[in-house]
Amino acid sequence: MPMESKVVYQIVLTSSAKKDLSGLDATTQRRILQKLVDLATTPRGIDTLKLRNDERYRTRVGDYRILYTINDAAKTVTISSIRHRREVYR
Repeated sequence: MPMESKVVYQIVLTSSAKKDLSGLDATTQRRILQKLVDLATTPRGIDTLKLRNDERYRTRVGDYRILYTINDAAKTVTISSIRHRREVYR
């Protein structure tokens, strides 16, 4: 039985996303980093929504939201924001 090769996307964090991530507690950082690893193989996963009137996607990690764009041609996922759900869409 042949093995299916998964397309792996490169994860790119903007400087603001890096700042958002660095301000979180260690447990939340670990959970978000695991989600970023998952996004590398399935950027349009089950719990992902495309934002209306926007090219960005959103995924959840507890009370936090990760906003990102997908470039299929370049095989990159660019993380633009990692914020608490009450702040992310402002």
